[in-house]
Amino acid sequence: MAAAKDDDALGKAFDWPLAKRLFGYVRPYGRLVVGSFVLLMIEGVLQLAQPLLTRHVIDIAVPAHDAADVQRSAFAFVAVLFTLLGTSYGQVLLTTKLGQSVMHDLRKEIFAHVQRLPIPYFDKTPVGRLVTRITSDIESLNELFTSGVVAGLGDLVTLIAIAALMMSVDWRMTLAAFAVVPFIFLTSWVFRARVRESYRDIRTRIARINAFLQERLTGMRIVQLFGRERDEAERFAALNQSHLDAHLKSVTVYALYFPAIEILTTIALAALIVTAVPRVAGHVLTVGTVAAFLQLARRFFQPLQDLSDKYNTLQQAMAASERVFALLDTPVPVDAAPDRIAPLAAAAGVTVTFEDVWFSYGGPDAASLPDPQWVLKGVSFTVRPGHTLALVGHTGAGKTTVISLLLRFYDPQRGRILINGRDISTLPIDTLRSHVGYVQQDIFLFATDIATNIRLSAPLSDAEVERAAVRVGADDIIKRFPEGYKHQLAERGASVSVGERQLLSFARAIAADPALLLLDEATSAVDSEIEAVIQKALAELMQGRTTIAVAHRLSTINAANEILVMHHGEVRERGTHRELFDARGLYARLYRLQAGEFADATAPV
Repeated sequence: MAAAKDDDALGKAFDWPLAKRLFGYVRPYGRLVVGSFVLLMIEGVLQLAQPLLTRHVIDIAVPAHDAADVQRSAFAFVAVLFTLLGTSYGQVLLTTKLGQSVMHDLRKEIFAHVQRLPIPYFDKTPVGRLVTRITSDIESLNELFTSGVVAGLGDLVTLIAIAALMMSVDWRMTLAAFAVVPFIFLTSWVFRARVRESYRDIRTRIARINAFLQERLTGMRIVQLFGRERDEAERFAALNQSHLDAHLKSVTVYALYFPAIEILTTIALAALIVTAVPRVAGHVLTVGTVAAFLQLARRFFQPLQDLSDKYNTLQQAMAASERVFALLDTPVPVDAAPDRIAPLAAAAGVTVTFEDVWFSYGGPDAASLPDPQWVLKGVSFTVRPGHTLALVGHTGAGKTTVISLLLRFYDPQRGRILINGRDISTLPIDTLRSHVGYVQQDIFLFATDIATNIRLSAPLSDAEVERAAVRVGADDIIKRFPEGYKHQLAERGASVSVGERQLLSFARAIAADPALLLLDEATSAVDSEIEAVIQKALAELMQGRTTIAVAHRLSTINAANEILVMHHGEVRERGTHRELFDARGLYARLYRLQAGEFADATAPV
């Protein structure tokens, strides 16, 4: 629930430490900032030229019947308009490039950081929330740079310039025009409070929609299998309606705010005219000065109105940056220095040792909890080069957890895991995993070509990729596709069968010639014919290599050098297939249950 509350938090309107860190991403693009700011300054000055030209024409050129002067003023007016068009175009171009460049850098940094986060972080964080961080929150920061900071500074400069000019021309009319400014600030303050809540609701609801969509699209087979389409559509409709309601609420606030500001602006102009009429009649003011004042006043209230909107943009950006930097500040595992381990020789295999390993998914401090939920309890074993260790037991016994600890997806709270006598916590993770071939039960293939999926573990040539596929019997299947190894797979490999995905993952695991093979029920999803091909390939691949295999089908691990029978996180029995079967313990009972033999029987040869 804490994470969900973080999505609702808006934070401060301006947080200097956050802003300082955020503007650090702007530093490489200082020229864009300077260029856009200069264009804004030019635009602000040019906006003063038009009212002055209007006053000149009305007060001087027209009374003097000087057509040439009127013509020159008209050309100057048009020139100012075209110059304003150019400066506005350049300013939008530069600020947009600035915002997109910062977004590009931030997204790259976030994605690179997310890939280094520990697996427990993903166990607790919905994917939809991470997607929102990299999309919606980054987009809020884009608004800050494209229409927020630089444009806001330009608005401030324009306000100061216009106010100074108005005061220099006539301070009485200036005060009359500014009489509504306190009411504009009050209206803007009420608007900010209302729209603040609306923005929070919108962000919360879009995060919920992202999380819902990610889960349902990933589990579409289950949705359709159980006929949940209508129910899920109704749930999505409810989420979508709440998102629409939040947007409509913000639209309602804006629909009230802008007319209110327009009314106040009109009142200011009316007050200006009322103040000016008797003074014009008394020849204290000219008509041209009044016309110029009307133009200046309207130009003054426009950036004032924009500044209120910029405030909300700033507030959104501060909240978004707080969440983005919270993600970037999530600690990543501290890796060992690359020189802490000598290269492992693949041909020689490795020795894997578990020494009294205890593990709980409760986190690093689980051991200090009053009642930790231990998944592994004092597990110890050694696998020597060229040997195969099989892990068997009921679901939830801790078999796959052993594999996850070896890959350092998690670290044990007690005990040590050694490879060739070295604690794996002192080894660089890249070095450790580069020597491991892993076939998991839940196969994941990327939406790219087959060759790329096989060569994930190493920069292999096409010939080496093909050789790996041949060794596991996947080559015949791959060549059935028109494009062969260039065949494009669908998302998660959905365009090929489960058995074919298993073969491709097997080719991927052994493509880099690993020293250690980890097999999490490597033949669970293939038919007997393909299983025979894999078993033949395994017999060759395991020679001189260390293999740890999680097995649910006990018939596949008869030839293992040692079998560990796990039960509730503990090693209850260990030995060869024959030794364990003859002992008539837990292993023998599991074997008979799978073979359908409930009476006394002898172990198969």
